[in-house]
Amino acid sequence: MTSFEEAGTEETVTCLHMTFYHPCQDDKMMFRCLNFCKREQVRADEMPKFGRDSNVCRYNLMDTRVSRIQFALQFYRKLNSSEFCFEIKNMSKKTKLIVDQTELGYLNKVDLPWKCIICFGDYQILAEIEEGESVDYFETHLHLAEVPILQERCPPSLQPIPENGFSSLFPSQGKSPMESDENES
Repeated sequence: MTSFEEAGTEETVTCLHMTFYHPCQDDKMMFRCLNFCKREQVRADEMPKFGRDSNVCRYNLMDTRVSRIQFALQFYRKLNSSEFCFEIKNMSKKTKLIVDQTELGYLNKVDLPWKCIICFGDYQILAEIEEGESVDYFETHLHLAEVPILQERCPPSLQPIPENGFSSLFPSQGKSPMESDENES
């Protein structure tokens, strides 16, 4: 047998991709301490925290409006399942954390959907989970968005055409359409 045949099976790793956006990033550089475009290993038993306190948080946001600890993530495996998940917990007493349409107050937590948008203040984070098998660690892969994530993900919806068949780009502010006879002047 060759060394290739004797080698152990390579295990895939769960990866949490996080794309960050803030409208003032170019001016204030609040993401300057984040390591973008490079995967980072995190032990499965760690609870990585995001916030401005570099002594406590693994991922630092350089902004005085961000809480010392804004939120924390927990990697876990569902009971009686091989599926790995993340749980997100709001650690800020002052700022609500919104995960898709779910608003989290202080110490509230929720399972992170496989693809979602996390918002607090002017921050927008697109989180996407890439499934893996490793039980010892997971990876994070951070990205920087140049345009608002909410704008990217939610294109303007088309206005439904009312039953009367008339549609307008400029709503008539509560006025209903008036019927007229072409013979009237």
